[in-house]
Amino acid sequence: MDYLSRGSAPFSDELWGKIDEAVITSARRVLVGRRFLNLYGPLGPTVPGVFIDDLRVKKEDEEDGEIATSSARKYKELPIIKADFTLSWRDLELAGGVYPVDLSAAHEAATKAAAAEDRLIFFGSEKLGIDGLLTVKGSARMKRGDWSVGENAFTDVSQAVLALTDAGFTGRLALIVSPNLYAAMQRLQPGTGRLESERVADLVGGRLYTTPVLGRDRAVLVVSEPYTMDLAVGVDFSVAYLELKDLNHVLRVMETALPRIKRPDAVVVFE
Repeated sequence: MDYLSRGSAPFSDELWGKIDEAVITSARRVLVGRRFLNLYGPLGPTVPGVFIDDLRVKKEDEEDGEIATSSARKYKELPIIKADFTLSWRDLELAGGVYPVDLSAAHEAATKAAAAEDRLIFFGSEKLGIDGLLTVKGSARMKRGDWSVGENAFTDVSQAVLALTDAGFTGRLALIVSPNLYAAMQRLQPGTGRLESERVADLVGGRLYTTPVLGRDRAVLVVSEPYTMDLAVGVDFSVAYLELKDLNHVLRVMETALPRIKRPDAVVVFE
């Protein structure tokens, strides 16, 4: 089944290839969550949802004799992340001559969809009952000092790393910060000849990231191993054909994805 309805579009394979390239290129420039989260999938369009296990919970709840259900597992639907865009018939006709096709609208839609994925990873969705890294219950909370002075950023992150280590976590760490906090760390540390951001990055194996999705004054440290968290993907970034409207072609950038936080205690949120 052509669930993307590409057969309905009067586009050549060459044009579809250019559209796909524009979308993937723009999405990769924006996506931050995928830089540190493991991907579970792509599972394909026929998978409507996945299980999320809380690995802190070991027991089973007995319901009736030999019949039992796990209290540590819940099923969640993979939400659809989407952004629509339109290709003008005039632009496509013009592209048939000496001009290249203008895919600015495809680039913009991919950027919006990628930002939506990151917002879901970091903030989840209260309405849909989806936990994000900054909102999940059971995460550790640490007071953040003023990262624009002294060695506060290095000290705070050091303490958070130590707390995760003392809790028994091992593996890859990742620190994700708001752009203003990242900018505040671009200072030479007295007596070291190094930027504070470089020293902080050393604490997390170089996995220091920033994204405007976080807004201002937010930072989160995670143990990004498959047993602590991942990103379940059904349909990865794809482009579907929706309709012909007013002679113009309406398309959709879409994916199905869900962050799965299996160990909320592997997350440290700086407040």
